[in-house]
Amino acid sequence: MSLDVTFLGTGAAFPSPARGASALVLRRAGQCWLFDCGEGTQTQLMRSHLRAAKITKIFITHLHGDHMFGLPGLLCTLTLQRGPDASAAPIDIYGPLGLRSFLWRSLELSHSQPVLPCRVHELVPTQDQCPAGEFRDLSGLDRGAALAEAPPGTVLHLDAETDSYLLLEDEELSVRAFRLFHRVPSFGFVVEEKPRPGKLKVHLLQELGVPPGALYGELKRGRAVELSGGVTVRPRDVLSPPVPGRKVCVLGDCAGPVGPGARRLCGHADLLVHEATLGDGLQDAARQRGHSTPGLAARFALECRARRLVLTHFSQRYQRRDIDTLRREAEAAMGGQEVTLAEDFMTIEIPVKNKTEDFVTTENPMNQ
Repeated sequence: MSLDVTFLGTGAAFPSPARGASALVLRRAGQCWLFDCGEGTQTQLMRSHLRAAKITKIFITHLHGDHMFGLPGLLCTLTLQRGPDASAAPIDIYGPLGLRSFLWRSLELSHSQPVLPCRVHELVPTQDQCPAGEFRDLSGLDRGAALAEAPPGTVLHLDAETDSYLLLEDEELSVRAFRLFHRVPSFGFVVEEKPRPGKLKVHLLQELGVPPGALYGELKRGRAVELSGGVTVRPRDVLSPPVPGRKVCVLGDCAGPVGPGARRLCGHADLLVHEATLGDGLQDAARQRGHSTPGLAARFALECRARRLVLTHFSQRYQRRDIDTLRREAEAAMGGQEVTLAEDFMTIEIPVKNKTEDFVTTENPMNQ
């Protein structure tokens, strides 16, 4: 099953002709999951090879405009494209507490309340995710009858045992969020596939007299089967070792993680997307603004033993001729390990674990 990430916006603060505002799309099993939706994201989608109509889930890392100002407009456009189909599956939107109120107020005041069904799942932050003077308790914002006409939603609290928020889980994968420190509470997201069953050893099945068909399927699903002669065949006897799933981690703006959850969840990530707003020479300024540098991102990647680090969210001060300095700073901190600088419309494919090919990167098609 294919899995890839396409960057739609890799700039900080505001969109520019060179770099759009923060947004990327993870594509798997025919679905597109959007992470952040800065101003102009829907235009970037139109310029890309992706289809906005395929978006089924949206994840917002934090409540700063360059990460969410494009969301109301995108929802309105999706409504126009899909039409008022009440039977359509709703879009699930995940983000910090206050996101539901932002969407409702934006759409209500602009008289553009979409008929597109959606559900907003809000993560309750902790006070240590931002400077003490910046924290705002939004738990009472637009609650009760005031949100009666807003999209339905849920409120998710931190699981103290795992130091994370479980957003969704099914037979194939799970998605969790973890806490980051920024000027406002910020979050990172981990999409992790579950191990896939190994391949059936057909020659052993034939020797044991297991007939092809339904019994093969039972063994593949991890269930023992009993043959007509009373012999029990267990999955571990006829299956090769499970194939590990892939893991993609996307971090919002941050000067670092809060709590142990981030490092544990991002451990051995196949792809780690981390912001690097300013160069290492401006580390003090970056930290003061709640941001990271290439060196800080690289050290986090090393702690997590990430397989590949991709830097994004670059200050618009960096032009193409000098942005490569950020890559060199990160690679120096990682002992020479290769680091990727994200570009708008770059696609990175993450291969399945039982294949030998490495990551495949498609450069910005606008530059080809």
